[in-house]
Amino acid sequence: MEQKAIEILDGYRVMGLATLRPDGWPQATIVGYANEGLLLYFVVSRESQKFVNIARDSRVSIVVGRDFDKPSEIRALSMAANADEVRDPKQREHAIDLIIKRHPQLAELGRPKLNHSAVMRAYPAILTILDYSQGFGHADVLTVAPGGIEMTPARDDDWGFSGESNSAE
Repeated sequence: MEQKAIEILDGYRVMGLATLRPDGWPQATIVGYANEGLLLYFVVSRESQKFVNIARDSRVSIVVGRDFDKPSEIRALSMAANADEVRDPKQREHAIDLIIKRHPQLAELGRPKLNHSAVMRAYPAILTILDYSQGFGHADVLTVAPGGIEMTPARDDDWGFSGESNSAE
């Protein structure tokens, strides 16, 4: 299952990122990313609400996916993660290289300046992998911990779609 999650991450370039505002409300935005396995890297402005929110509370939610023509084509993932700034200069440069490789159009803007941009990383804690080719509502849940990855038995949510007319009783 870990490989399926990596394949989904490798297949996309933008993610939905939700952080927690000081008033408790979630703030969601779209952010470009690069990944190394399950580890995600992204760049934000040091003046952005995202950066302020993460500096205060490292818990984030991430979603990666795309539009679909048929429900059986849905392959996506959601992630509960902890995010922080990459402070080591060598790791920061490595992350920037990965991001520019994934988003080559960013190269024309130059490299992010340390006093303006924060290179962030997100470590997954819980991954939910949606694969509706296995059935509508099929989800596999992985818990990532220092000891390894634990998989929860697959879940097939009942959305109430049956192909038959739903009449109120």
